[in-house]
Amino acid sequence: MESGTPGLKATRGGWMNRALEPERGLASPVRALALGPSLPRTLRGANAAVAVNDLPAFQVRDPVASEAFEAMYTRSADSVLQTTGKETSEAIRLLNSIQKQPYEPAGGAKYPSGRLGQSLLQIARLIKADVGLEVAFADIGGWDHHVNEVGQRASQGQLPNLLREFGQSLAAFWQDMGDRMADVAVVTMSEFGRTAQENGNRGADHGHANAMFVLGGGVRGGKVYGQWPGLEKEQPYEGRDLALTTDFRDVLGELVANHLGNRNLQAVFPNYSSNPKRFRGFLAV
Repeated sequence: MESGTPGLKATRGGWMNRALEPERGLASPVRALALGPSLPRTLRGANAAVAVNDLPAFQVRDPVASEAFEAMYTRSADSVLQTTGKETSEAIRLLNSIQKQPYEPAGGAKYPSGRLGQSLLQIARLIKADVGLEVAFADIGGWDHHVNEVGQRASQGQLPNLLREFGQSLAAFWQDMGDRMADVAVVTMSEFGRTAQENGNRGADHGHANAMFVLGGGVRGGKVYGQWPGLEKEQPYEGRDLALTTDFRDVLGELVANHLGNRNLQAVFPNYSSNPKRFRGFLAV
C-alpha cells in the first residue's frame, strides 16, 4: 500500500513521494515530512523528504558540531550525500526557528498523549507556520490483537483504547486546524486487516480488507462510500473475512488528482487504470 503497486513488492519508492510535483529549486526543505524515526516507504523517492521523530529533538545541540557536520557534507564528493546533508541542515534550521515560537492548539483542542496525537499536533503546528509543508505522514501501531481485544465492557480493553486514541487524535487535529481544515485532507489507511469474526479467544486473527477514513478539504462527509458485501454464510471472503470491494488506489487517486492537483496518476500508481470513473466522488470539485 505504501509503494502504491499492490503485488509488486520490489517497487522503489512510494506513491506519496511520486504524487509531489518535481522540485524546481523553490521547494521547502520540509515539503514532505514523516513523524517517526525513519522515512516510510511511501515518502521515499526522487523528491526530498525528511523524517522527524520529534520536532524539539530534531537538531544538533552543539553549534560547533553543527557547523562541522554541515561543512563536512558540503565538501563531500558524493553528490547524493552532499544534497542530503544540505537538505537536512536547511530543515533543522527551519524547524528550530518554529520551535522558538510558543504554540497553543486552537479551539481548546486537546491532543492525546500517545504517538498519533502528538504527531498530529506537530503537523498542525507546521501547517500553521506556513513553512511549505505539502504532505505529511504519521502512524499508530499496536493493532495485532489475537486475544482479549475487548474487556468486560465494550469501552474497555486493547482495541477500544486504541480506537479511542485514534478518534480523539483526529478530532483534536480537526478542532485545532479550524478554518484551515478546508485546505487540508486527511486519509487513514492500513494493510492490517482482521477477520470478521472472533477467533474464540476474544480476539481476531489476520484477515482481509479494511476501512479508510477521509476528512477535511472538500470532503462530502457523513456517509459511507462503497458497497456492503455482507456477512451471510456465503458472502465472506474465504469464508472468514469481509470481502474487498474497493481498490485503495481509487481513494488515494481521487485525493492525488483533486486535492493535490496531480492528474498524472499513471506515474503515481504504475499499472493502475486511472479512469476518473473509478473515483468514489467523496471530494467536492
